[in-house]
Amino acid sequence: MATTPANAPAAIPAAKVERWQRFRTNRDKALAAPHGWLTLTSFQWLEDAPAAVDLAPGLWSTDPGGTAAFLTAAPPDGLTLVETGEKVDGTVSAVLADEESLMWVQFGGPNGDQVVVELAMRGGRYAIRTRDSASPAFTGFDGVPTYPYNPDWEVAGRFEPYPAPVDVPISTANPLVDGVHRSVGEVVFKLPGSNHEFRLQAEEEKLGALTVTFHDETNGETTDEWRKLSMPRPRHDASGRATVVLDFNRAINYPSAFTPYGTCPMPVRNNSLDIRVEAGEKQPYPA
Repeated sequence: MATTPANAPAAIPAAKVERWQRFRTNRDKALAAPHGWLTLTSFQWLEDAPAAVDLAPGLWSTDPGGTAAFLTAAPPDGLTLVETGEKVDGTVSAVLADEESLMWVQFGGPNGDQVVVELAMRGGRYAIRTRDSASPAFTGFDGVPTYPYNPDWEVAGRFEPYPAPVDVPISTANPLVDGVHRSVGEVVFKLPGSNHEFRLQAEEEKLGALTVTFHDETNGETTDEWRKLSMPRPRHDASGRATVVLDFNRAINYPSAFTPYGTCPMPVRNNSLDIRVEAGEKQPYPA
């Protein structure tokens, strides 16, 4: 009867691998969505006088106070409103709050929807982003490269909430756009190959889930400059501590890893791990 050597690695539970593979399939499917992040082809600020822009017809502007955005076009421009399909003939306007976006108008292609123009408010200014379904980043996409699944990178930790959320100024992938990280507490944990605890400031998502944005020692080599990791809502153990599970196999890239037109948040200061986190998504393109 065969025996397993004492120093042989433990078998990885098939159920864990299957769950991770489903996660990867859904992640790649979401990235490949029509007019998703892989289709971005420009980011342009609007001025307070009507002007032409790159890669889209019409004249675009804001009012002098920057409270609304305006588009003036004629039927030959082929622009229609995304929401209603109505042709743009004359001037239309839209108002957004900061950090809001609107898939506003579309044009091109056999169905008139090859390119969608997104209106966005970032840092108190209006901008547009063109989303072209013929973008090579989109048409050539066949999945994000990742490290192999490794259960050692799934670790338990604890969540230490702040008495109240703290808004921390941060930079973003666009040097002209500032951001804010609403820190609700710190996730505390250890990682393979390190004896000390790590602390990462976390943001709260829907239903109490947490997200951490972090640097690690693989950045710029095998991974993008920073990544993010989501985790389920903390649970309380018998002692009342809020516990969390961090599965770095599910660390993902921000959209700015795929396109230069993102305004993705950078990690807050000190959200850095002095270790190589060889898990999760890698750089989507060669360095």
